Amino acid sequence: MKLIIGLGNPGPDYKNTRHNVGFRLLDELMIHGLFDLSEFKTEKKFNAEVSEGTFGAEKIILAKPTTFMNDSGAAVLALKTFYKIKSSEIIVIQDDLDLPIGKIRISTESSSAGHKGIDSIIQKLKSKTFIRIRVGIANELKEIIPADKFVLQKFSEEDEEILEGIIPDTIEAIKMFCENEPLEKIQSKLN
Repeated sequence: MKLIIGLGNPGPDYKNTRHNVGFRLLDELMIHGLFDLSEFKTEKKFNAEVSEGTFGAEKIILAKPTTFMNDSGAAVLALKTFYKIKSSEIIVIQDDLDLPIGKIRISTESSSAGHKGIDSIIQKLKSKTFIRIRVGIANELKEIIPADKFVLQKFSEEDEEILEGIIPDTIEAIKMFCENEPLEKIQSKLN
């Protein structure tokens, strides 16, 4: 069983903002049709929108926390506990302000680097062993606009084009994860 979490903030005001790239990539995964997945449904017991499905013989759960970013760990812990999933079977898709737009990095066992959603997950799980797909969101405006405001901006048209270009690689990384490929192999393909 695999649990794939996309990080973001709930509500229409945050749709398509830089901070919501995790939600967006889960939506792209649904559209792509790689997995046989149900539509997202709000599950109050998890504080998340959840989609369940399969990939081959593997059960797949996609989740978008309905808490705000800083409380994402509550949803991840509720899902992990209910489904009895090991931390190493969890993948979290997050925005990364330290990476240029269009760059993807895959990591595990690393610090949050100041990302409040990841901080929350680490605190709630009491573990860093989950896998992270870090999606770069930085452009030249990062140096002029305060970080808390920058992450809540929508992508420019140019950034949208770059973001579209990374969708296939992100989907491929998730597919490899669900096929139980070694992390090093996934990293060497995408990092």
